[in-house]
Amino acid sequence: MTVSLRVEGKVGILTIERPDVFNCLNLETLRTMRDHIARLQFEKDIRAVIVTGAGEKAFCAGADLKERRTMSESQVQEFIRTIRDTFTELERLNKPVIAAINGAAFGGGTELALSCDLRVLSETALMGLTETSLGIIPGAGGTQRLPRIVGKAKAKELIFTARRISAQEALSIGLVNRVVPQEQVLAAALELAEEIAQNAPIALAQAKYAIDFGLEVDLQTGLAMESNAYQVLIPTKDRLEGLEAFKEKRRPNYRGE
Repeated sequence: MTVSLRVEGKVGILTIERPDVFNCLNLETLRTMRDHIARLQFEKDIRAVIVTGAGEKAFCAGADLKERRTMSESQVQEFIRTIRDTFTELERLNKPVIAAINGAAFGGGTELALSCDLRVLSETALMGLTETSLGIIPGAGGTQRLPRIVGKAKAKELIFTARRISAQEALSIGLVNRVVPQEQVLAAALELAEEIAQNAPIALAQAKYAIDFGLEVDLQTGLAMESNAYQVLIPTKDRLEGLEAFKEKRRPNYRGE
């Protein structure tokens, strides 16, 4: 088993189970992750997802370079397409996704974290897009997602230098949302996921859609997209439940309907 999926309450936890090789990504791992993502898309009872790595040393050290050395050029192209598409499917998942970065996250590991909505980082962990030091560039979305999160100039600095950055620097540039002690990373991510999971799942999905796709267009188009996303929510039972719960001064019971 290269990637496990367990459920705690309304939260699904995806764990890369390769601690002996710093949770690096081979084709089998990516295909298994992709299968889990496809399942999560239709699990109504799971309201938020956490992605993390097994062990204490690494979240994900990127691509499995040992496997890469045995690949032909066409196989390398297949790997790049698979990792890119897997991360895009994770990014487009209809639920909030939190990266619980419990250790080192380099190359594809940082790109995996970038494809999540939120990031909780161990105070002792390092991150970095280190590909240019290996004669390549980030190929799983790093050149596109990083500048959208930290800005173009800072993204160019990090990619051009292949520099590994500390947790505090990652926090200061907005790369991560929270920094916590190493032993608290998963608990902090779970606490955040549970807070999110209390809210209406259809509303969460539409909010994620409006934010992600709205950022890719001009403001007026984005506002129109927001209005359309809001229209989806008007006939839902969850919207009426939210109003009733507010009136009755109780916690709403959202069902995703």
